[in-house]
Amino acid sequence: MPIAKSLNDSDIECWYPPGHGNFYEALYNSGLLNKFIADGKEYCFLSNIDNMGATVDFSILNFLLNPPDGTENPEFLMEVTNKTRADVKGGTLIQYDDKPMLLEIAQVPKEYVDEFKSINKFRIFNTNNLWAKLSAIKRVVENNELEMEVIVNPKHLDRGLDVIQLETAAGAAVKNFKNACGINVPRSRFLPVKKCSDLLLLMSNLYDIDHGSLTLSEQRSFPTTPLVKLGSSFDKVSDFLKRFEGIPDILELDHLTVSGDVWFGKGVTLKGTVIIIANHGDRIDIPPGSVLENKIVSGNLRILEH
Repeated sequence: MPIAKSLNDSDIECWYPPGHGNFYEALYNSGLLNKFIADGKEYCFLSNIDNMGATVDFSILNFLLNPPDGTENPEFLMEVTNKTRADVKGGTLIQYDDKPMLLEIAQVPKEYVDEFKSINKFRIFNTNNLWAKLSAIKRVVENNELEMEVIVNPKHLDRGLDVIQLETAAGAAVKNFKNACGINVPRSRFLPVKKCSDLLLLMSNLYDIDHGSLTLSEQRSFPTTPLVKLGSSFDKVSDFLKRFEGIPDILELDHLTVSGDVWFGKGVTLKGTVIIIANHGDRIDIPPGSVLENKIVSGNLRILEH
């Protein structure tokens, strides 16, 4: 695979991220770890940048500083939450050699992948909201005690080369810390925005903002979020925003599938299961103020200004 010959090599394909497992050594090597410890800081909170539900929870911090029953302070804590069918690929926390360990799907042999994805056998998954004691990070890095499984990811470069990318995951460090544990948190602490379908949910009236944290609206009758599938016409954020004059009311939505050249007017309400499919070459305009409840819309529907 392409390898950079110097730090000034501008060929992007010569570089690849080593995974967020590099966090601990990077924090140490930057000098920030020693600075934070000198400033009296005890714990750090680490999360994925796209997780809109990842905020500093003082209840969890209090648990770390004041563990129950006089037990020792956990040096590492991983937030997990209940797995749904949308999370079947998420890493899970297991017990191995009397230690907690993170198991990622890339580490699972092909013949066991379906078993790994089972929400009955593996009921929780790692949100990648992680808490770690700074003095413990310093110890494991300086003593070379940081052992993390290497994840092998096949990649295809734009220049046509098939390569293997080696990564480590930050959560895999769980086994290297004393009294490490997992804590089951509400789904509201895991709200990743990886696709425009996720963005639609978070921009809608499904969520409220409470002191900087996103919370599911109390007007939602049930605690689960709708399943939303948007077609390729909505892949780019710019296209997504153009196709919605206003984000629909989805408080009572269960399932939304949109495919093809579809545009939404202002004040649209979607309830139950709604499927909108514009055939190739056709366009569907959902009129402003429309209420669609348990409907399938297909064919061609144009609204032209005059």
